[in-house]
Amino acid sequence: MSTQPIPEQILPELLNRFDDPKVNANPSQPLMKACKETGSEIWLDTGDMDAIDRLITPEVSAMTTNNTLLNKEVQKGIYDTVIRENAHRFDELPPQKRIVEIAFLLNALHALRLVKRYGGMVSVELHTDVTHDVDGIVHYGQRFHKIAPKNFLIKIPMSPSGLIGARKLHEMGIPVNFTLLFSVRQNMLASLLAQPAFTNVFMGRIGAYMSDNHLGEASGPGEKTVHHAQKCLRTLRNDLGLKTKLIAASIREYTQLPALCGIDVMTIPEKVLTEGLQKLSGPYHPMNDHDFHIVYEPGVATSEIQIDKLWSVSETEKRVFRELQNNIPDNAWELVDILRESGIPDIFPHLTPIEELFITDDGKIPRHDRWASIISRGETAIDTLLTLGGVAAFTKDQKALDERVKKLISS
Repeated sequence: MSTQPIPEQILPELLNRFDDPKVNANPSQPLMKACKETGSEIWLDTGDMDAIDRLITPEVSAMTTNNTLLNKEVQKGIYDTVIRENAHRFDELPPQKRIVEIAFLLNALHALRLVKRYGGMVSVELHTDVTHDVDGIVHYGQRFHKIAPKNFLIKIPMSPSGLIGARKLHEMGIPVNFTLLFSVRQNMLASLLAQPAFTNVFMGRIGAYMSDNHLGEASGPGEKTVHHAQKCLRTLRNDLGLKTKLIAASIREYTQLPALCGIDVMTIPEKVLTEGLQKLSGPYHPMNDHDFHIVYEPGVATSEIQIDKLWSVSETEKRVFRELQNNIPDNAWELVDILRESGIPDIFPHLTPIEELFITDDGKIPRHDRWASIISRGETAIDTLLTLGGVAAFTKDQKALDERVKKLISS
């Protein structure tokens, strides 16, 4: 990898080009104040400054972006001039490395603008090219951290390399937001092995998997998974002194907000928060001990779809995950082998080429009918499929951003 931190050198100059005055928070809103009083931090799940200007209140402590949200901002054309005028600085790099470095520059620049304008923490996500590259994860994680050590959280997606790379960054004192998790067991594995500052449950996509595949109602399974993951992480914090906090992510409906009270963090999209401020009136209280009811479609066999893997952790998984805490695998392949040899083959399954095509084709929400038989055999699971679908969706949006960069630097 190039050792020349070109983007870091030019960021101060580029930041000064944008008129980003410090924005004072809007008056406190009852909904956000009440949620915070239940013990939940409030983050805004957007990088859109117009939306943040309108929604930020004293209760908001962070903003979280990802490849999809950054791509939305880049596609507006606000960074076209930056790309054109600075492309020559990357001419000596190989073509794809050049694109990755420019994408890194755009990610860092937009995040710095958010910090300058609002303060607080901002999550920055790695280019999807390094999802399965431990050295790449560490390399770009360190560089992001050096740019804004008090403000940047490094987002790393769930993968074998991601777990090992996140642990290396943790040991360097670099805070990680470990992302694209969909179950309690994934959160337990990440908390013990990677020890990030934050993990999450993408609850809205769990509900969408149920409803889109006609397995049951969207409401219930995501909320149940979130609260069981919260209990798991609190137990690990109390028993082992771990520090990982949970984020409730992929919130789809404003009606879900009261059900998430008591979770460490809610990261709320613009549309959801806008509707919640207009339509919710309370009361709000911690929901950690609530037993969320799940409605299945007639004829759905829960034992076949193995949905309980979203919110339960087997004794084997608990034992193996705890052993991994202090016995970190040397590489991603070793981690996969340990899990498979321990009787846990479905977290990181070996996919056939046609199955990999299915993942890409399905998008964020996998088609259950394509996977039902291997789910019932325990060869993969709903949480795993949702993680793989999430990575594929982020990769698609990253490619869209990269394509805009390519067109601009070739014109």
